[in-house]
Amino acid sequence: MEDQFVFLVPITMFVAIAVVFYSAIQARNRERMAMIEKGYDASLLEGNPNNRTGKFGALKVGMAAVGIGLGFLVAGILDMATQMNSETAYFSMITIFGGLGLIAYYMLVRRKEA
Repeated sequence: MEDQFVFLVPITMFVAIAVVFYSAIQARNRERMAMIEKGYDASLLEGNPNNRTGKFGALKVGMAAVGIGLGFLVAGILDMATQMNSETAYFSMITIFGGLGLIAYYMLVRRKEA
């Protein structure tokens, strides 16, 4: 029974990520339109020049992706080598390694900016 729905996990994750990105873009667009309607200065729309994601944004995404990939790899190994529940192995390892990738990014950027 479990094997019939294994393909739903990656599809569901992809759809969830796409919905989050779409919602973020829509919210930003609504905010910008409200600012324009109220007549605020256009320079406010450019964002914060000291924003950390501007200079190292690709690094952040890359490190998170590598962490998630390592999470999938370790979860696959745990799934095959142990009696751990498959769903528990995948969700926990993806979360742990994705988080470790973001922590490593934070430490690297903090050291570069100091």
